Amino acid sequence: MQQANDEQTTGVEMEAALQQALALIGAHVVESTRPAAQRLDVVVEAGDLPAVVQALIDARWGYLASITGLDLGVEAGIIEAIYHFCAGGDVLALRVRLARDDAEVPTICGVIPSASFYERELSEMLGVTVRGTPDSRPLFLPEEWPEGVYPLRKDFDPEDIRR
Repeated sequence: MQQANDEQTTGVEMEAALQQALALIGAHVVESTRPAAQRLDVVVEAGDLPAVVQALIDARWGYLASITGLDLGVEAGIIEAIYHFCAGGDVLALRVRLARDDAEVPTICGVIPSASFYERELSEMLGVTVRGTPDSRPLFLPEEWPEGVYPLRKDFDPEDIRR
């Protein structure tokens, strides 16, 4: 595991809850960063995601606050699926780095059934395939929305919806 400290948090002791989270999932962590006080970002492999989430839930570590995504751009060729867990004021972000042209993660609905809404949004807005999700219907976009056009990708062109 590679660990880096931001200048903002150098010398700041990690909060007990975040230490506990890291102890629970540390075997799956590829990289970790402390972008701010009370925040820990960890990178995990897509295949490890369900096990990591299960470990947090089994330990009753916080709750899933949201699933978001970040397109790092065509040049980078990476999309990040980000699973935000909160425990009090502490935030743990599980970052899953995906190849932009084949972005796929396993569902976590078997562990957290309500994650379905977030997974649908991730799929619809960024084009991330969520393998095994129980509901893949569109959530926000109209039925006539063109396939393969994702409005939160950096190369989104509004003209693509008119074609």
